[in-house]
Amino acid sequence: MGSATTICSDKTGTLTLNKMTVVEAYLSGTKLNPCHNTGMISSSVASLLVEGIAQNTAGAVFSPEDGGAAEVAGSPTEKAILSWGLKIGMNFNDVRSKSSVLRVLPFNSVKKCGGVAVQVSDAYVHIHWKGAAELVLASCKSWLSIDGSVHPMSFDKYNEVKRSIDDMAMSSLRCIAFAYCTCELTMVPREDLDKWQLPEDNLTLLGMVGIKDPCRPGVRDAVQLCSAAGVKVRMVTGDNVETAKAIAFECGILNSKDVASKTIIIEGKVFREMSETAREEVAVKITVMGRSSPNDKLLLVQALKRKGHVVAVTGDGTNDAPALHEADIGLSMGISGTEVAKESSDIIILDDDFTSVVKVVRWGRSVYANIQKFIQFQLTVNVAALVINVVAAVSSGAVPLNAVELLWVNLIMDTLGALALATEPPTDNLMKRHPVGRRNLLLQISCGETCLSRSLVV
Repeated sequence: MGSATTICSDKTGTLTLNKMTVVEAYLSGTKLNPCHNTGMISSSVASLLVEGIAQNTAGAVFSPEDGGAAEVAGSPTEKAILSWGLKIGMNFNDVRSKSSVLRVLPFNSVKKCGGVAVQVSDAYVHIHWKGAAELVLASCKSWLSIDGSVHPMSFDKYNEVKRSIDDMAMSSLRCIAFAYCTCELTMVPREDLDKWQLPEDNLTLLGMVGIKDPCRPGVRDAVQLCSAAGVKVRMVTGDNVETAKAIAFECGILNSKDVASKTIIIEGKVFREMSETAREEVAVKITVMGRSSPNDKLLLVQALKRKGHVVAVTGDGTNDAPALHEADIGLSMGISGTEVAKESSDIIILDDDFTSVVKVVRWGRSVYANIQKFIQFQLTVNVAALVINVVAAVSSGAVPLNAVELLWVNLIMDTLGALALATEPPTDNLMKRHPVGRRNLLLQISCGETCLSRSLVV
């Protein structure tokens, strides 16, 4: 890790706190205060919205019998949306009891959305979708107005919604959209629901929310320290490119000079569709990759390694396992990381904080520097002893130290020297050096030995 030349970091939970809150809402073509209820929206629109929130989720809401505050469980994104649903008057258990779920499609990291089919009457089924705003918007052919009437998605309306998405993204908000469609119950293959592909086109847009995930304290300083140490930090995230760009500016990964230079901000789809040679040329210039899939992260790691970089990767999900395993150093998150991610990694960051990655770099460089010092020390002692004995044997025919005495000297000097150098703590001066990279001979030898042990806990 002390020789790493680049770190491919995910955003959520590593660079940010992973404590999400809905701070903007855009419903039925109207921007609303997210802390207020939906009183100005018709009851039909409100019921569709809370139905989509309550049914299309992997989270849950627990209401205490004593009437205390409700507890929300689930992923950070799900918790933020469910908490917002409670603020606008959603009764989670009541909504769940009024309809039955026929089919669930969990969130897909490639499609960036998830869906659910809900039977609402003896004749109709509602298909609710939730996911990345610009992708859900692309599937919408109509939108629901504030009075409950449905209007075609005109070119002007599409651009208006797209501008709202871009405005949220440029404010470093994660933008989630809600959409639905209605189908007749007779069209549902009741005998084989598990194979039913939910309709993804001709949707009606319900609305969008902007979720804020603040940066971790100290991340900006840690990124600057990595840059000064010659370690390039690259953000690889599934979020909108504009959101990723805004967060990268907040964290110090991007600055005005980077934007003006040849630094590349790219979408995972664009990178994925390049040829292998083109990916290698582009990979070294990439600073931010948005809307990336797990396979895009893997392709980026492979391209950087082929260009001679020593690559470190951070990740917490099961889908990150291939990239963690492929990287020279895989760093998984100890709190939010899955067991699959931890098994595929080399290092576990117990506090999920990017600043701890800098500590790993510092300690890795300290170990490398100590190895160099010890080798220099050993060469000095052994060469000096050898020269003295050879010169003495040639000039006088006798040696000052016999074989046993040489062994004692070597044993004492080795032991004390090893203890002194092995226990020398890292200093800040180590972060002022540039990494030695992959081609260093000592690194190649040490990597060949240390690859036998792939479990280190920081």
